[in-house]
Amino acid sequence: MEIRSRHTEASPAPDDTQAIRERLEALETRILRPGAALAAESRGRNRPEDEHAYRTAYQRDRDRILHTKAFRRLKRKTQVFLAPVGDHYRTRLTHTLEVAQIARTTARALQLNEDLTEAIAYGHDLGHTPFGHAGETVLNEVYAGGFNHAEQSLRVVDQIESTRHGRGLNLTFEVRDGIVNHSRGKVILLGRRERCAATLEGDVLSVCDAIAYINHDIDDAVRGGVISLSDLPRAALRRLGETSSERIDAMVTALVEGSRGDCIGMVEDVREATWELRSYLYANLYPCETIHREIQKCKKILRELYYYLLENPPEPVLQEEDGDALERRVVDFVASMTDEYALELYRRMFFPENWHG
Repeated sequence: MEIRSRHTEASPAPDDTQAIRERLEALETRILRPGAALAAESRGRNRPEDEHAYRTAYQRDRDRILHTKAFRRLKRKTQVFLAPVGDHYRTRLTHTLEVAQIARTTARALQLNEDLTEAIAYGHDLGHTPFGHAGETVLNEVYAGGFNHAEQSLRVVDQIESTRHGRGLNLTFEVRDGIVNHSRGKVILLGRRERCAATLEGDVLSVCDAIAYINHDIDDAVRGGVISLSDLPRAALRRLGETSSERIDAMVTALVEGSRGDCIGMVEDVREATWELRSYLYANLYPCETIHREIQKCKKILRELYYYLLENPPEPVLQEEDGDALERRVVDFVASMTDEYALELYRRMFFPENWHG
């Protein structure tokens, strides 16, 4: 007996490929809520492009980000624990994937554009330095133009990475806006009814970024013996749960139930408990001696590398022909490094070699 897929009849004919994207765009119009970002109504790209036959604009943006070298380097960049050797500690890449999963779940429940949300999630941390926020602090101190990882993420997709279409990924306005505004989620966690990004999807992503790092940083810190669950605010855990799974579920549920109309928000008691956990991490975990001691070492490494590279610019820096000043190009080079590359380069530049004569 012949077995046929129930989807066979709905599949487009080979010469009907162009209609796929149009059907996807029409589907978005039917199923997404008022105020959701529609791919067909994007504010566009800096350089006009022909539309793809079977991918929407946001799907193309997601795919472009996913295939960048900057995205691949996230697997060897610190989240909280510097250059971790354990298999189960988060890196920037696993953080990005967790953010994307939480944000897509939330966007789907709110009938927002999942493709846009996922694209922002994949791109939001591309500009992070080696050694996490320690590297960001150093570059902000030594570079006169200042440094912010969200702005650097936008610079990565706008100027540093490239496609066959030319320099930069030429992403849509909505993805670029979500990337540069992704760190503003604390505005919503503080209970302010105001927008962080130009789209609801960007606002969702900014909160889901916080939901992800609050929970996985607790998980990693407990695994590393830096804190125990008993150290965390008990009232917050009673409301949110003892496990990461319970807390994420509670936070996402509150985000879905607390978002109304054109405003993303959280149910009040969960929002307060979430903010309490976040405040605990910033007051007790991130500045703790175990982490702080290693961060100071990493700051010294990146500071010395920056000044050395200014005096001795490597070929990748010299070959850049974008009109930027040397200082800007060195910042880009340092920010792009993985933890391991920065450590190895420091060894080569500053450690004496063994004599093999």
